Amino acid sequence: MLSTSFSSFRLSLDDALYLLQRFLTSSNHIKQIHSVLLTTNALLASSRKTKFVYNTLIRSYLTTGQHNTSLSLFNHMLANQVKPINLTFPSLIKSASSSFSVPYGLSLHSQALKRGVLRDPFVPTSFVQFYGEVGDLRSSRKMFDEILDPCVVACNTMLDAFGRNGEMGSAFELFRRMDVTDVVSWTTVINGFGKNGSHAKAVMLFRDMIVVVTPNEATLVSVLSSCANLDQGGVHLGKQIHCYITRKEIILTTTLGTALLDMYGKGGDLEMALIIFHQIYDKKVCAWNAIISALASNGRPEKALEMFEMMKSRNVHPNGITLLAVLTACARSKLVDLGIQLFTSMCSEYKITPTSEHYGCMVDLIGRAGLLGDAVNFIKSLPLEPDASVLGALLGACKIHEDAELGNKIGKTLIKLQPEHCGQYVALSTLKALGNNWTEAEEMRKVMIEAGIQKIPAYSVLS
Repeated sequence: MLSTSFSSFRLSLDDALYLLQRFLTSSNHIKQIHSVLLTTNALLASSRKTKFVYNTLIRSYLTTGQHNTSLSLFNHMLANQVKPINLTFPSLIKSASSSFSVPYGLSLHSQALKRGVLRDPFVPTSFVQFYGEVGDLRSSRKMFDEILDPCVVACNTMLDAFGRNGEMGSAFELFRRMDVTDVVSWTTVINGFGKNGSHAKAVMLFRDMIVVVTPNEATLVSVLSSCANLDQGGVHLGKQIHCYITRKEIILTTTLGTALLDMYGKGGDLEMALIIFHQIYDKKVCAWNAIISALASNGRPEKALEMFEMMKSRNVHPNGITLLAVLTACARSKLVDLGIQLFTSMCSEYKITPTSEHYGCMVDLIGRAGLLGDAVNFIKSLPLEPDASVLGALLGACKIHEDAELGNKIGKTLIKLQPEHCGQYVALSTLKALGNNWTEAEEMRKVMIEAGIQKIPAYSVLS
C-alpha cells in the first residue's frame, strides 16, 4: 500500500507518470510528486518521458483548478529546454482561458506557431474556444477557418464561441451547414438562443431535436431555463418537458431538479416547486436558492426565510444568490432591521462580496418600507457609483410612496444611464402624473414613443 507522502521517495519518470495519473484529482498528492521531481532534478533531462511528465503535471494542476501553476510549469519547461509537443498545448490553453489570461493565451498562440503544432486540429480547436471565451470572436473565427476539415468537436466549439458573443445568426447558419451533428451541437445552439434572450427559438429547436437526437441533462436544463423566461406559455411548455423527463425515467439530479424547480417558481406554481424541491435527493445551494427565490417572489416571504434557516441548519453555505433571495424576502415583508442584519452577517460570516444587485436589493428593502431618506443615505455610503439597478430600486420606491420630487430627480438620471429602457419612462411618467404634472407626464410618454421604445407588458423597474 502506497504512503500518502512521497517526500522520502526518489521517483523515476515512469513512477511519476503512474502516480500522477493515479492521483490526478488530488491536489496534495500532485504537489508532493512535483516537489520530489524538483528536488531530485528528475525534470532536467530532455527526453520524451520528461515531456509526458510535464504534460501530465500541467493537466493535473488544471484538473484541480490551479491554473496559474499550470501556466508557470510551461515557463519552467521552456527554461529547462524541454520542447513542448502538440499534447502540451490544449491543457495550457484551457488554463489561460479559465484564468482569463489573454496575454498568456496570445503567448501560447505564438509558441504554437513557432513549434508547428497547429497542424494537430485539437490545438487550433482549443484556441477557438479560448478566443471565444475571452470575447475575441474575430480571432476565434479565424482559427476555425484555418482548420482544413473541422470535425464535429471543432464545429461545436465554434458554435459555443458564437453563442457566447451574441452571434446566434452565425451560430445557426453553421449548425445548419454541419454534415454531422450530435447532442452537444443541438444543446449548444439551444443554450446559445436562451443565453441571448431568444427563448422561443430555443424551445422550437428543442422540439426539432427530440425527433432526431436524444437530449441529455444539459439540453433539458437549457430548455427549461428558456421555458422559465418565456413571457407566455412557458410553464405549459415546461410541464411538457417535465412529462418527457418522467416518461423517459430520467434521474432528477440536483442540476436538473433545480432547473425544474426554477421554472415552476417563476411560473408561480409554488405547490409544484415545493414537490420538486423535496424530490431532489442531494440538495446543494442552487436548489435552496431556487426555492427561497420562488417563495419570496410569489407572496410567501415568511416561508422563504424559514427555508433559509433550514438551509443553514443543514450546513449548506449561502452564496451571493442566496443573499439576493433573502433580501427580496425581507423587502416583501418590510423586515428592514432583519434584512440589514442578514446583509451584514452574511457578508462578514460567509465572505460574500456585495455586488450592485445586492445594493439594489438593500435600497429596495429600505425604500419599500417608506424610508426614502435612509435609502438615499445608504446609496451615498456605497463604495461604488450607483448604477441602474440601485437607482431603479429607489425609483420604484418613490413610485410606491408617491414621492414625485425625488422620483423625478432619480428618473432623469436613470434615463441618461439607460436611454432605451422603457421602465424608466413609464415610472417617471407615472410620478409626474401623481404630482398633477399631466402635461409633463404626457410629454414623457410622447418622447418614449418617438424614440421607438415600446412598453413591455407587466414590466417592473425592480425586476
